[in-house]
Amino acid sequence: MHTSTAPRYAIIGAGPSGLAGARTFQKHGLAFDGFEAASEVGGLWNIDNPRSTMYESAHLISSKTTTQFAEFPMPDGTPDYPGHRALQKYFVGFSREFDLARHFRFDTEVTGIDGVDGGWRVTWRDKAGTGSAIYAGVILANGTLAKPSVPRFPGTFTGELLHSSQYKSADVFRGKRVLIIGAGNSGCDIAVDAVHHAASIDMSVRRGYYFVPRYLLGRPADTLNPSRMLPARVKQWIDSRLLKLFTGDPVTFGFPKPDYRIYESHPIVNTLVLGHLGQGDLRIRPDIDRFEGKTVYFTDGTSDDYDLVMLATGYELDYGFIDKSHLNWTGMAPTLFLNIFGSDIGSTTFNGVYVLGMVEAIGLGWQGRYEQAELLARYLAADPATQLRFEELAAKRWPDLTGGYHYLGIERMSYYVNKDAYRRVVNRLARTLKE
Repeated sequence: MHTSTAPRYAIIGAGPSGLAGARTFQKHGLAFDGFEAASEVGGLWNIDNPRSTMYESAHLISSKTTTQFAEFPMPDGTPDYPGHRALQKYFVGFSREFDLARHFRFDTEVTGIDGVDGGWRVTWRDKAGTGSAIYAGVILANGTLAKPSVPRFPGTFTGELLHSSQYKSADVFRGKRVLIIGAGNSGCDIAVDAVHHAASIDMSVRRGYYFVPRYLLGRPADTLNPSRMLPARVKQWIDSRLLKLFTGDPVTFGFPKPDYRIYESHPIVNTLVLGHLGQGDLRIRPDIDRFEGKTVYFTDGTSDDYDLVMLATGYELDYGFIDKSHLNWTGMAPTLFLNIFGSDIGSTTFNGVYVLGMVEAIGLGWQGRYEQAELLARYLAADPATQLRFEELAAKRWPDLTGGYHYLGIERMSYYVNKDAYRRVVNRLARTLKE
């Protein structure tokens, strides 16, 4: 694939994080090859990508203003919360604007990444067969929403059982008695789709949620945040009361009371589901006890019959082509400096494996991922002495990225950060890396 003797890197994935990596590497003169399993850029947002978990009604849950790349604003006329097809066009446009696609091998699946003397061997499979090459480092940017998390329940359900990753169109619900397990953002989106087609819709939930409206005072809610610089506890106190004022108390709609404070888990940006609950289009049910045929028994002793159960139970992190030991993966997620810089288990020394996009935060947007990529590119392009100083810093006490919030100890929150704290640290450290 290449003959240059300069350090060369492999970027895995051509979704938002992979494109951000490609763009920043291009700006800093870093040689790289990209690998993408689909035939075009866009990653998750490319619904025609066989690996995409996108569905027809999917839209951004953050506004375009807080999500877009700063150097490539979305075109005039783009709605505040664009759908997946508009976003796919946006990523194609971003790639064309900076001539990024030529760096990628499309229709190419990375099957293995193994350490060798002097670097990392990347093995792939494409239409022509298999191949491999050695790189100075590898950047994992293949996203966090590809491998479905499928819980196990006692018993067997004999109706139709689907995960939300398989959901594309609400036609699948037509005339059916439907149970949706999970009420995260995807679960609520799917429930709102389903009410127009299904015979009945129930949602099984284990814990309560905070519901955030998309608009406040006629503007996208995430562009109105005067309390963002307040201490965490003060902001939580103010915003939880503002939400009750604008959306009411979800408990009155049948949801359990949250066992955590607002922003300690990802909020639900969908108040339509509350309207449908108020109209009787939906019912909230407790957690699952067991399945028996088409009957689902709940933990409160009640039961009902269903034709289709939809598991809106989220996703697991999946970097299956590399051994977890190279990601310092000893808990629910890799333990990486700033969620970017990899080291082997038991070591504090960077090992040449880097991750882009393994970060979640309210309002971080793609620009936040771009800033991750900018920091990494500056580090890789810096002189050895500067790199060493950065590595010594990382070997000491890691910065607090929580912003004072106590996130739930669940897998989905295991790589969660506070947007303001994270971007502040990432951008400050990037400024210290002078090439």
